[in-house]
Amino acid sequence: MNDEQLLRYSRQIMLPALDIEGQQKLLSATVMLIGLGGLGSPVSMYLAAAGVGHLILVDFDTVELSNLQRQIVHSTKDIDRPKVESARDRLLALNPDCKVTLINKQLDEKELLKEIKDVEVVIDGSDNFPTRFAVNKACFENKKVLVSGAAIRFEGQISVFDHRQESSPCYRCLYNDEEMATETCSQTGVVAPLLGIIGSLQALETIKLVTEIGESLIGKLLLFDATTTEFQTMRFKKDPACPVCGKDS
Repeated sequence: MNDEQLLRYSRQIMLPALDIEGQQKLLSATVMLIGLGGLGSPVSMYLAAAGVGHLILVDFDTVELSNLQRQIVHSTKDIDRPKVESARDRLLALNPDCKVTLINKQLDEKELLKEIKDVEVVIDGSDNFPTRFAVNKACFENKKVLVSGAAIRFEGQISVFDHRQESSPCYRCLYNDEEMATETCSQTGVVAPLLGIIGSLQALETIKLVTEIGESLIGKLLLFDATTTEFQTMRFKKDPACPVCGKDS
């Protein structure tokens, strides 16, 4: 690291658990972020600011006025621009050290498998079950770590699925086809700071995974109720009947 980087990341480097070695791991890391909406906005900004060396941004949508209440990586001047381009400009303004790669399309199953092959962590900030299921399957088949978050109305959740470990459950161990909800934020609404809380937790879990600090949320689902400002942790195990990671899959 040069002098400017040492100063930029000094508040992290002074942490004994992270130190220069941990910062170097962040600078060398490649992380894929799927979705540049309410969750992807805080995730991308905190990871870029923290010094993650290479961010791959995946989104096929454009910025709309109704996004700006919660999608803080975008601004009014970005309306009608591709979200990946708007986010790239904001992240590079925040930290020019960060390499940003854009994928401005919806990836199919085969493309997902190819694109996540060389990343360390995949972060799912999407807002629908079909995408979450596809991302989970691609991560499982490529033995990648998945940090998954979701938020709607006043409720949020986050979990980590480490497919490098045989014992780790996957996203489909939690949800099956019958439990798929069709509601979205555009239909039911969402309070803006909730997305900041869950997105920040996703960024934090990613930093911990890359630097190998602390204990991650593998096998745990962290639930947050914004109306009571309370967290609840639910533990769960691998489902032997899971269609993705189960014995008969």
